[in-house]
Amino acid sequence: MNALLRFALPCLALSLGSSLNADPAWLPPGLPPAPTEGPALTPGAFLTEPQGKAVLDAALKQFPDKASWDAYAGHVRTRIQEGLTLTPWPRRSPLAPIIRAKRTYDGYTVENVTFESVPGGFVTGSLYRPLNARPPYAAVLTTHGHGRRIEKPEDYATHARFSPSMQTRAASLARMGAVVFAIDMVGYGDSIALLGQDTHRTPFTQTIQVWNAMRAVDFLLSLEGVDPTRVAVTGESGGGTQSFLLTALDPRVTVTAPVVMVSAHFFGGCPCESGRPIHRTADHFASNAMIAALAAPRPQLLVSDGKDWTLNTANVEYPFVRHIYGYHGTPNNVTNVHLPEEGHDYGPSKRIAVYRFLATHLGLDLSAVQGKNGLLDESKVTVEPPDKLHVFDAAFPIPERALRDPAAIEASLRALQK
Repeated sequence: MNALLRFALPCLALSLGSSLNADPAWLPPGLPPAPTEGPALTPGAFLTEPQGKAVLDAALKQFPDKASWDAYAGHVRTRIQEGLTLTPWPRRSPLAPIIRAKRTYDGYTVENVTFESVPGGFVTGSLYRPLNARPPYAAVLTTHGHGRRIEKPEDYATHARFSPSMQTRAASLARMGAVVFAIDMVGYGDSIALLGQDTHRTPFTQTIQVWNAMRAVDFLLSLEGVDPTRVAVTGESGGGTQSFLLTALDPRVTVTAPVVMVSAHFFGGCPCESGRPIHRTADHFASNAMIAALAAPRPQLLVSDGKDWTLNTANVEYPFVRHIYGYHGTPNNVTNVHLPEEGHDYGPSKRIAVYRFLATHLGLDLSAVQGKNGLLDESKVTVEPPDKLHVFDAAFPIPERALRDPAAIEASLRALQK
């Protein structure tokens, strides 16, 4: 284990366990009844919009200052970790990364990457590096949501890590000076070749995707020239869920920008977002807005729109999160860009908002994505066909040691907890 991880892991344990002795159990009034058996899950639109706001109002009354909120925040982090069945934290096994097939474009390079988050459990992604910047480099982990279901091979061209939107934001951030890593969700992108597309909608997916994201940070920080004090994560929809969960649990993330996902009443419609009891147990409740607030005082951008469950962000979720940041004396460290006429995506308006935010807080070169008129200009990005982005191909087939069954990956993870 390198020096950075030896430093980071005790800090993580401290942040999660510092308030355990206080045991600030709390459940807001008026929740839907919990099941008599099994975990208390909160799928989809678990609350109505008024109920979601009422929970946030009740939380501010219950936790009226920094000391009371910090105690509860530590309690919530512990319950999230337990709900994910990541208690104790697994040992960090060797990543054994493979970085291959380098391509050079205008101001950046792209490489295909795989590493093992657990022995035999392969994570796949694309690594974008800047050509017109000098180290130390900021690092950005970019995650994706579900989009439409892949039905045929040609759908790769417009989906998930291979989508023009995700390629464009990763390449643009690299052109701005960051080292950017775009990863596949379980059962999406190159993970389909490993596990198949029908493996995604399971509770274990939520567990392993959080762990994969933490190991992706390990991978980024292992790269030469990366600055461990400038680490960001951003993603949309289910990728937004990955973003705020990673930020809540991993203090190495210094800047976060969840897109079209932070809601007080909607908890995620897939088991990869709400399949584990992270939001509710017998002694805690936390909506996604409350989990996003766990990022305080680190800089955070909430991007929302008018045509999904983030339609109230400007008036409900954002004021709540800003209030929590105020406890730290940093209310201006969180901001909201609300696009009332737009829908559920990571389109150009959302990307330029994130570029501006990350340029400010990571010291990136915003001019790399702006034209002479100051408007967004992503024209120098090359959107690649899927065959260039695949990690596994004839030159590099799937390794024989790769685990092809989620149950086997879970067993490998559990072995690291013993």
